[in-house]
Amino acid sequence: MKIAIVGTGYVGLVSGTCFAETGNKVTCIDIDQSKVDKLSSGQITIYEPGLEKIFLRNLNEKRLTFTTSLAEGVKDAAIIFLALPTPPGANGSADLKYVLGVATDLGKIMTDYKVIVDKSTVPVGTAEKVYNAIAANYKGEFDVVSNPEFLREGVAVEDFMKPDRVVIGVKSDRAKQLMADLYAPYVRQGNPVIFMDEKSAELTKYAANSFLATKISFMNEIAQLCERLGADVDMVRRGMGSDNRIGKRFLFPGIGYGGSCFPKDVQALIMSSEEVGYNFQILKAVEDVNEAQKLHLIPKIKTYFNNNISGKHFALWGLAFKPNTDDIREAPALYIIDALLAAGATISTYDPEAMPNVKALIGNKVNFVQNQYACLNDADALIIATEWSEFRTPDFELIEEKLKNKVIFDGRNLFDNTYMKKYGFHYESIGRP
Repeated sequence: MKIAIVGTGYVGLVSGTCFAETGNKVTCIDIDQSKVDKLSSGQITIYEPGLEKIFLRNLNEKRLTFTTSLAEGVKDAAIIFLALPTPPGANGSADLKYVLGVATDLGKIMTDYKVIVDKSTVPVGTAEKVYNAIAANYKGEFDVVSNPEFLREGVAVEDFMKPDRVVIGVKSDRAKQLMADLYAPYVRQGNPVIFMDEKSAELTKYAANSFLATKISFMNEIAQLCERLGADVDMVRRGMGSDNRIGKRFLFPGIGYGGSCFPKDVQALIMSSEEVGYNFQILKAVEDVNEAQKLHLIPKIKTYFNNNISGKHFALWGLAFKPNTDDIREAPALYIIDALLAAGATISTYDPEAMPNVKALIGNKVNFVQNQYACLNDADALIIATEWSEFRTPDFELIEEKLKNKVIFDGRNLFDNTYMKKYGFHYESIGRP
């Protein structure tokens, strides 16, 4: 099948590459000429484990191509995916200017039947808006489908190639059959392709992400309570997670969620609710809890240093909002950096992938170090903000040797309390004694 992907960001590039991997001929379109040149020459523009190998294979096999020309890219495509940014506006609602702008342009160049698919996370009613934008300029037959993505950064290739489910909002039988044929290779093990109306599909994405965000904030509230009652959130988590009605996932407390999806989608669902006169109280609380949780370590740090960290130097491990990505959008580490700098502290930091992105954002406000242990030199304490695997079993003797004080503030609960106490570290984590 011939497919066009409009937008080569995270979702667009992963989707295009994975569609090509099953034999489809995919053309990816982006207005950024330098980005298109890089991708066409084999230089991948995002970090995602497992993606580069299949990207290069499909590029070499000429199943995956790139262009800046919308007309050229969609000319022969049966299905056109819109994988465009939908950034939050000033009030938190999703901004559809890129999606509707491309839809308008498509209406001016389409000459035959095509299925246009909203792959971006968009508010309820967007499929209708896209349809109207195309129909204003094109009077032939076409369909607009909602097909939200459920990709987790760090395991996106696996998520795409072996999805838990595929959600498709569609009206016509013709478009339904095309979408069923397209996704058939990805659900051979029997995982469901769930067809529904477009509005329900659009809401499904927001509902799923908002529910997961709610689980995270709930556990962070439980962690807060554990700290005040002397309970251990790890024990509580295990007791809860063994109930199959609740499940084990997304019950790990920490310093809040970040990334491109949860913060934006929670805000957008709150705004969509307000637009129809509904006060989504739970999600407002989820957002408030998460904002506060990002800075949960700061009072612990200040208390240890007698409420004065001016002139103190900290080592910070982890900048990405989660491991196995270079994505720093809404990353808790950025909030920690701002708070420490505002209090007069200095920081050396290390992250396996995200340092270039942070440096581009904040410049030389912190010292970027190319090794997790060199980061510790002359630091008064170590702060952990991202749970990269290489941080889980470090050389504690080397940590002790390099730090001025045997002090660790762990925002991701990587280490065992008993072990840390045995080896004489002052160790503070989230929701544990």
